[in-house]
This record gives sequence, structure tokens and C-alpha cells, in this order.
Amino acid sequence: MKYKKLWTDMHSNLHHEQINDLPHWYDQIKKTMDFWPFAYYPFYMKMTSSGLAVEDIHEDKDIQKDWEYIRTFTKEKNAEGFPMFMGYEWQGSGKDGDHNVFFLDNEQEMHHPLRYEELVKSYEGVSAIGIPHHIAYQLGSRGKNWETHNETFSPFVEIYSSHGCSESDDGPLDMNRHIHMGPRTGETSLERGIEKGYHLGIMAAGDNHGVPGVFEHGSMCVLAKDNSKEAIWDAFINRRVYGVSQSRIGVDFTINDIPMGGEVITDQAVLKMHIEGSDAIDRVEILKGNILDEMVVHSGTWELKEIPQTVRFKFHIEFGWGPDTRVYKDIFQKLWHGKLDCGNGKLLSIEKCWNNFGQELYNVDEHSCEFDLTTYKSTASGKWMGPSNVTTEGFIFEVEAEKDGYITLMIDGKEYKLSVEELLKHSKVFALWDDIQQLTKDTWGDIEHYRDDPWWHNAYKFKVHRFAWEEAYTLDYQKEIQVEEDCCYRLRVWQKNGDCAWSSPIYIRKK
Repeated sequence: MKYKKLWTDMHSNLHHEQINDLPHWYDQIKKTMDFWPFAYYPFYMKMTSSGLAVEDIHEDKDIQKDWEYIRTFTKEKNAEGFPMFMGYEWQGSGKDGDHNVFFLDNEQEMHHPLRYEELVKSYEGVSAIGIPHHIAYQLGSRGKNWETHNETFSPFVEIYSSHGCSESDDGPLDMNRHIHMGPRTGETSLERGIEKGYHLGIMAAGDNHGVPGVFEHGSMCVLAKDNSKEAIWDAFINRRVYGVSQSRIGVDFTINDIPMGGEVITDQAVLKMHIEGSDAIDRVEILKGNILDEMVVHSGTWELKEIPQTVRFKFHIEFGWGPDTRVYKDIFQKLWHGKLDCGNGKLLSIEKCWNNFGQELYNVDEHSCEFDLTTYKSTASGKWMGPSNVTTEGFIFEVEAEKDGYITLMIDGKEYKLSVEELLKHSKVFALWDDIQQLTKDTWGDIEHYRDDPWWHNAYKFKVHRFAWEEAYTLDYQKEIQVEEDCCYRLRVWQKNGDCAWSSPIYIRKK
């Protein structure tokens, strides 16, 4: 069966104090995602008599009022045709790990028992699932307790989010963003659940508390028959899900034509994959359980091939950077207006790489599009050398054009001609020189310096990443497997830009 790929952020937490922002969050999700399992966050920092703040749950009357508002809102959006699911975060005593609970219908109540097994029991006979997240934190201190796990109630797990990666304790994507909860440990990671023989799907989601659907924090894809809630729920309970760390890497993965999350009974298997990246694919790791079975290296297979005259390619454009707020104290954001014009070429697809509110895409046709973006300073310190990443906004465009031709980018009224041939070789960075020179003069007067640091370091910039042509971002592969024991296979896909995708396993029972 051919499934649709539907994308979402399955972990966007709106707090009691933010509940009136639900329509604003919904508007953002509708711009970026295909459906929305919303996770209400009923916890807050409670002051003890000595002044120490501890996290606790709000009073029942407050969260019940919020829950009824969410119920009404969800029903309204479902009636309008958008597949939204009610959900909430459950934490209990912390001994079993944090889980987000979601429902197929809109008639259920929240339960907050202290233990996971009690939570499972409270929803017997109900179409409910509880998805564990940031699982690789310490056992007993909000990390996953695999001894109490129920694979029916929790058909898949979130292994990547703003917290980092919980697949193992030695992978390249660490969990070092939340110092108060880390570091990660191997005893609660995904690998332990697979070792125990659980049937587990795998996905990624943001754990976003300020903006839903943050590009840099990961998202999930479901393989569903259509975009109805019932079809999406069927994908949930059958583990037809996978996760990406950033961009939307397309993963089609089957064994004997059974898709990810499924089970095959056989003694002879054929594994197939088709990968369509958003940038050049570096490699695909085929894992048998937790052990690397084969590495399919894509780098080196396409670089020397002759690029055709009419070429299809993808490229990422990022907008942001700008003045250090210690130097320019009142500048915290910039509004950008842009237009991409492919001329005689074709604009085939657009992925929104958005991390904050304030972004718009419009007037999209076969050859061009317009956009308005709002970029902000670093959330941690307001300067480029802060501990958190610089936050950018942008797009991944897919274009078909002539190799010796140009596409045109208009930014704030200025035209930039982008050579296809040049950008197939390397990326380019553009600074808004006129703007920073005027800002410097207005603020500091006529400045002279023997190098351009005062201007370059404070200039707004945009980066046009290297164009990846179709041979670079697509990969097809298959292999035969002689089945000697019950096992599972899963994929880990790496792009050259560091983006990753994790498939759910396919489980094989020896015939």
C-alpha cells in the first residue's frame, strides 16, 4: 500500500499560564505541519515555605478549566477538517519517565497517578497512547523505566528533541542543552528497550515550550492512508512513524514489502529503501537490533558524475545573524522581505525551516514565491558567542533549472543573481553591507579600522547553501537477508550537513 507522509510536532507544550495563546500556536502549526497532537503542560514551579521552587501540578480546578477549553477548541478544529488530537504531559513520581498522553476522540479526561502502570490501567479500553520522551535521563529521575513499559500503550518513543538524542549514551547528538536534567545515561536509552525485545516505533519531536514546530528541534513523520484522525491513529498504533533531527528527510523502508513498524514472518527477506534527502546524503546505517549490520555510503558515488544541462537540485537558505546586542542594545529582531524567482526554471517544492513566530510564505506559483521573515537574536545571551545556537529562519527550495543559468533572489529590494553552476560547487554568504554601514555611521559616527570586523561582525547576513543535485540527495538500495533468528532492522540516515533520520524498526520472526 502507498502511504502518505504526514509531518508534525508531537511535543509542543503549552502551559496553564499560556493557554490563551492556543489559537496563536494553532495558526503556527497550520503553516508548518499536516496535523497536530497537542500536549498540554499542567505543571508549574511552586514556591515552598523556604523559598525553594519545585515543579508541581496546578490545582485541579485550573487544569480542568484549561482541559475543557482545549476540548472545545479541538472539536472546533476537527469540524473544520484539521486533524488535531487532545493530549497532555504526564510525569508522575519521575520513577518511570515522562510521557505525553494522546487520545483518538475528544471525550477523555486527564489522569495523574504517580506511577506509569497506574496510568496504563486508568485508560484500559480507551483509544489512548502514552509516548515516552527524553528517555535517556537518569533512572528514577525522569528517565525511562523499561521494567514497567507497556508496548501497547506506548507503541513508539521519542528519541530526539530539544533535549538531544536518547538513542544511546555515546552517539554524536548529545543531551547537553538541559543542564538540570543531564547528563544522559545508557541504562535508560532506546537501545535498552530494543534489547529487552519490546516492539518500539521511533520518532522525534520538539519538546517546545515557546513556539510549536521548531525546525531545529526535530519533527516526526507518520505513514498514513490519508490525513484523517483515524488513519493517523492507525499509523500510531502500528508504529508507522519515524523522526528527523531537522530537515524532512524522506524515508521509505520495507522488508518483504512490509513498512517500518511492521512484523514479517519469514526465513528469506528482502530489505529495500528509498531515501530522498533535503541535502546530500552521506550514508545510511542499517542496524540489526542495536548493532551496525551494514553501512551504505552515498558520499563518493555522485560527485564525479556529469551534471545534466537541465538539473534538479535542493538548497537551504538561512537568514539571520546581525548586530551584537552589547554594541547595538536596542536591536533584537529584523523583518525581511524576499522573493525567489526561478525565471525559466521551475519551483518544485518548499520546506519551511522556521524556528519562531513571524514567518509567512505567499504568492507561490510554478516559478516563484514571496516571503516575509522575522529573525531574532540568540535566546541565551543576545550575542554570537553565546552558549546557544544562533537562531535563523529560512527555507529548503527544490528547483529545476538550466545548469548554466541563474535564479534570482530579491531581499529587501536588492537583487542577488545566483549562478546555478557556481552554487553546485559551494555555498555563498551575503551580508547586508549598506544597512550595517549606515547603522554604524548613525550610531558611532565615521569609523575607520584596518579590518572589517566592526561591520562584518554586526551585519545581517543570509547564507545560500550549496546546491545538492538529485543524484546527491536520492538513494535506492536493497539487500537479501537470510533469517537465522528473530530480530529487527532499522535505519539511521545521515546527511552531509549533519541532519539525521531514524526509522522505526521492522521486526522479523524466523519462519
